[in-house]
Amino acid sequence: MTTAAAGGFDCDVLVAGGGPAGSTLAALLAREGRSVVLLEKDRHPRFHVGESLLPANARLFDDLGVREAVERIGIVKLGAEFVSPHHAHASIVEFADAMDKSMPLAWQVRRSQFDEILVGAAERAGAKVRQGCAVRDVAFDADGVTVQAQPGAAAAAPQTLRARYFVDATGRDTLLATKFGIKRKHKKHNSAALFGHFRGARRLPGKMEGSITIFWFEHGWFWFIPLADGTTSVGAVCWPHYLKTRDKPLKDFFLETVAMSPPLAERLQGAELVDDAVYATGNYAYAAERASGDRYVSVGDSYAFIDPVFSSGVYLAMASSYAALPLVTKTLDAGPAAAAAERARFEAHMRKGPRVFNWFIVRMTNPAIRELFMHPRNVLRAKEAVLGVLAGDIFSATPLWRGLLAFKFFYYTTSLVMLPRSLRAWRERRALIRDVGALKGENVMVPGR
Repeated sequence: MTTAAAGGFDCDVLVAGGGPAGSTLAALLAREGRSVVLLEKDRHPRFHVGESLLPANARLFDDLGVREAVERIGIVKLGAEFVSPHHAHASIVEFADAMDKSMPLAWQVRRSQFDEILVGAAERAGAKVRQGCAVRDVAFDADGVTVQAQPGAAAAAPQTLRARYFVDATGRDTLLATKFGIKRKHKKHNSAALFGHFRGARRLPGKMEGSITIFWFEHGWFWFIPLADGTTSVGAVCWPHYLKTRDKPLKDFFLETVAMSPPLAERLQGAELVDDAVYATGNYAYAAERASGDRYVSVGDSYAFIDPVFSSGVYLAMASSYAALPLVTKTLDAGPAAAAAERARFEAHMRKGPRVFNWFIVRMTNPAIRELFMHPRNVLRAKEAVLGVLAGDIFSATPLWRGLLAFKFFYYTTSLVMLPRSLRAWRERRALIRDVGALKGENVMVPGR
């Protein structure tokens, strides 16, 4: 049970946002006896994209006591398949071949169910969860935080709460980064996504049925994520220049885009688009200049969001909450000045995750990286190291870095061997990635018509 906050405060910690990051940190703090209030603007279960998890999540699920619940709603994901229009074969890799052999699998999940499991874990730990209540503003002073919140009921009066500490887990709403003016777009990404769910899509056979497939195509790449209920999440991550050419309803444009990848179109032959709905989200790669202050942390997507090609979002969000725990507790116990070392460590953690994945992401459409993914080799343990990254094993003591250096050496030498193609690909990417106003807004997620 949590203890009541003292000194006129409503709670020790107020968490804004009930996604994976907010629910995880609320649970961790509450089980330590902290008084925690979590405010979630929506009501669970609610729709969310991002269904693919990483093997590194499993240890966190074990610690939170939710692994069995995740297994019940998920389909086992043993690895990934890569399909290139420039190669006659498909490349399949398995997490079991990573350097750390103890993380052989992950799961694909419906986020509506998954997020509800995590917020339930926070409640069971003792956090007070209020759904349908959005945080509108935050003001900091020497002693604590004043939070202005708006319940969802139309006639409800705004609420004011006092907390000793604030956690921004508002995801892509980026409450504090926007308030402080420290949110920065990732200049080397600037992609957008179109996606929907299909019933009757053809999956990989046998044990790899639940694995993700990445299809490269002319204007970006597709994800193909099987779900346990028989549906499949399919999305196109595209460059702005291509999206600007849309002159028809979103659904028609999305289906025409799918047709540009014959292997994907074959997998979807005879499949039915669920609810006839297509969604769009745009301008989504960004990072804040900092992830913490004297009395706050920003965790998960409220700090940074990167291209989802390696399904890192949920893991980075939950791992950021584990990394934030020592900083929050040290600040509560001894004050902000005494927590300087913990804050520096937390900031380093938050920068590391996006940095490791971004090296691969910005090169994902380059012919050299595609060649290495389509013909993976374990020279100097390069394949094991890259699979370790794909599994999310980036914060442990696993010695990935020599293998990653070897992989990067192979990448640069391959780029030199195919220099004309590499240069042409970089020039095309620079031109196509420019923001041409294809999808306005920082957090658009609306069904297409």
